[in-house]
Amino acid sequence: MKFKAQIMTEEDVNRVLVRISHEIIEKNHGTANLCLIGIKTRGIPLAYRLAQNIRNIDNAELEVGELDITLYRDDLTMIAKNPILSETKISFSVEDKTVVLVDDVIFTGRTARAALDAVMAVGRPAKIQLAVLIDRGHSELPIKANYVGKNIPSSLSEVISVHLAEHDGFTDVCINEK
Repeated sequence: MKFKAQIMTEEDVNRVLVRISHEIIEKNHGTANLCLIGIKTRGIPLAYRLAQNIRNIDNAELEVGELDITLYRDDLTMIAKNPILSETKISFSVEDKTVVLVDDVIFTGRTARAALDAVMAVGRPAKIQLAVLIDRGHSELPIKANYVGKNIPSSLSEVISVHLAEHDGFTDVCINEK
């Protein structure tokens, strides 16, 4: 891949996550019965960052879970013969709660669809919302994020790369050419 441009710095990412945290609190009229579930891989640290921001804003402790959607993907056979599975870590009940699924990029909507199925396999939430750092367009399903950090219209020949310190050692968002 060929580097094209940095579209968000670490400061930009942090600012967007604070805004999304405020939006989550506002849309849900507080934090009662609210939990965050990060979608593997980079949605997990984003969910923890949002929980920390909400703690700083509203002095509320939110439960945070980690979701591996591998077995719920509709393209599982195209990924690998033996896909690598991570553990889903949701140590709390999602029954009758508002679950905010967190991911780094929404592209076709297929990851979000798989995450919906995976959460429903765990329990029956009252509501499910979706928060993403980047919406790059190209949806193939009728799925739209409730909270979007930044809309980045992109071509199919481009790749949006989100880097997070917890996973990559640094934080930024770049656009690359395939």
